[in-house]
This record gives sequence, C-alpha cells and structure tokens, in this order.
Amino acid sequence: MTTSERYAQHVLPTYGRFSLVPVRGAGVRLWDDAGKCYLDFCMGIAVCSLGHCHPKLVAAVRHQAGELMHVSNLYQNPLQAELAQEINEHHVRIPGKVFFSNSGAEANDGLIKAARRFGLKRPQPDGSQRFEVITFLQSFHGRTLGALAATGQAKIQEGFDPLLPGFRHLPFNNIEALENSIRPETVAILLEPIQGEGGVNCATPEFLRAVAEVCRKHDLLLFFDEVQAGFGRCGDAMSWRRIAEEIEPDGISWAKGMGGGVPIGSFWLSDRAVSDDGTTLSSLLGVGSHGSTYGGNPLVCAASLAVLIEIRERDLAANSLRQESRIRETVRLWNLPVITEVRGQGLLLGIALNPELIPTPEGKTPALVVVNQLMERGLIVPPAGPNTFRLLPPLNVTDAEIDEALETIHAVLCEFH
Repeated sequence: MTTSERYAQHVLPTYGRFSLVPVRGAGVRLWDDAGKCYLDFCMGIAVCSLGHCHPKLVAAVRHQAGELMHVSNLYQNPLQAELAQEINEHHVRIPGKVFFSNSGAEANDGLIKAARRFGLKRPQPDGSQRFEVITFLQSFHGRTLGALAATGQAKIQEGFDPLLPGFRHLPFNNIEALENSIRPETVAILLEPIQGEGGVNCATPEFLRAVAEVCRKHDLLLFFDEVQAGFGRCGDAMSWRRIAEEIEPDGISWAKGMGGGVPIGSFWLSDRAVSDDGTTLSSLLGVGSHGSTYGGNPLVCAASLAVLIEIRERDLAANSLRQESRIRETVRLWNLPVITEVRGQGLLLGIALNPELIPTPEGKTPALVVVNQLMERGLIVPPAGPNTFRLLPPLNVTDAEIDEALETIHAVLCEFH
C-alpha cells in the first residue's frame, strides 16, 4: 500500500496535499521517497528556522530526550523559565510574562481570553464587560473555534457556524475604517504586522501607528500575531519593529519558527499596570485561568532555546535582511510582466503574479500552477492566496542557495512571458 493509499483510507482529508512524500532533510535540502532532492523554500511554512535537522537543535532534542521529556505544569520546569527569560530579555525587550502552548492558534486563543479578562477589569461605562476584538480582512489566526472566529477570511470559516461571537473584521491598512469602528464593547485589536496566509500583506507604518493611537485613545489592548513573522524571519526579532519600532504592544503570539520543527507556541502579556492599584495586565490570567498539558514541556523548551539562541548569537535576522535585498534586486532586474510585485519583509516574501498571463486549469489557481511547476523543477514553495507564492527559506540560507532558487523561479516564470 502506498503512502497516498494509506492517507485515503486512514487520514481525515482536511488538507489539499501535494503528491510529494518527504522522508529526509538536511539544511535547506529535502529528499522524497523516490530519492529526488529538492531545495526547500517552504520549511514547513516558516517553521524550520535553522533548516532541516540543524546540529544544535538535534543535539538539544537528543540530550533532553534522555533526561526528561515531560513533566506537568503543576511543577516548576527550569527550561521553561529559562526560555521565557530568553524571549523577554533578548527578543521582546519589554517587561512581561510568557505562557507556552503547542501552536499559534492556541496562543491566539490565550490572547483572546486575556482581552476578555481585561474587559472585565476595565468594563463599559454601564459596568458591563467589554469583549469585542477587532481583527482584519485577509488575516489568519488559526483554526480553533476562537482563532477561527478571529480570522478575517470567510472561506476558512465556512460551515462552522455559529462562530464564537465578539469579533469584527475591518479592511486592512484602512485608517478611516478603523477610527470609525470603535464601540463601547470593543476591548482589543489583534493583527498580523505582516499577513502571511492572506497574501503577504504588510501593515503600513501609518496604519500601525494609527492602530496604536486608537488603542491609547479608547483604552484597548494592542495584540500582534507574530506566529509566522516573528523571531528573526522579517529582519528583526519582532516583525512590527521593522514597521514602527517605537510601538509597544500589550500582547504577542508566536509559534512556527520558535521551535525549528518541534511543536511549540506561546503568547506574551505586558507587565504594564492596568489599574490604580498596580494590577498588571500579565496578572489577569492567574491560577486556574488557563492551561495546557503539553505546553512548554522540557523537550520542546530545550529545542526552542537552542533555536532562539542560535538565531540571536549568529544574528540571523541580519541575514534575512541581506537576502531580502538580494532577492528584490534580482527580481527587479528580471522585469518580468508575470510578476506584479514582491511583498513582505526579510525572508517572509510573497511573489505576486499576474493571473492574466498564467493559463489556469479549472479548480487550480495561478499560484498553484506556478508552485507545482517549481516543485517539478526541484524547488518547494507554498502558495499565499490565489495569485501569490511565498519564499520562506531558513534564516541561515546562503547566497548560493538563494541564487539557485532564483534561477529556478526565473526559468519557470519566463515560460509565462
């Protein structure tokens, strides 16, 4: 029985899977079950920050697996405390506290719960709880019922009514719509500084500053979803700093690249005071208010520490910036009509395509047509919406690997010239 046959018989069909069957990886290379080698610029969708099977990550996992893999969060896990310190002191660099989950959707659910606790502490003028979280069209915050309701894409929500109430989705980068949208029940704004799944759309500096000002004016919490963009991928430890570095959010969610392939997510809440008695935002989720059986266990914390320390000590965010510049300049020199623009920052880049120049079979999108042709040529990239594909190589990708990928992209896209 083939892998595809086993999937058809035993696995829920929740993904539109490609036929590729990866079996081994090393660095930026991936091999399938037939022995074909690929250049992987998907990296588990921005997960494998250091590439496949990085020696330091492998060593950390092997060592910890022989010491202690799991212990209940009823007890104190020193690696969890050390990882939280690493995140606070070297990546966020704002006083706050971290909760560890298993995924980005769970992390965003935690932010939503924190917003509701804040809305209870700081209610509406009539004393009723504030609860509404504003998010944006084309956003993606996950597939749990809470994160699904926060996501601003109807196709993701289809068939799951009734959605969790308490969310509104506004146009992204529209300051006027934002300023006119606040209601008495509104308590927080949640946004991706760079929308990944929605097409690699960057918040403008003016919009991000307007969001921060609206939050100050109306006593709202400002939450950034950095699940795909965080920890060096966009040229800074936190992607919002590439856009408006002076802003200080109240909460941040992460996952994907923070574990390098090991399943870990987290969210951070600021230590800022939210009442005259000195109560901090980070204290509103107290004992019994939130939990996760596996979240932040010793194995995943050891892995994440190895990844984040390597990113920081080797300044891989700087490599992301340098490679972004090289990619943009090369694509500009191509001057191909099939490319309408390059969006994003660092090594979260979207190549936007002109759909009129790409013959598209029924049931396919222009992005999928290009992604499949690139895979046939040995380059793996993921789509981002119907007309965009993403470049998500590891943060330690080399000049030669970038050049190899660009040569393949150029060869495929020239066929649509």
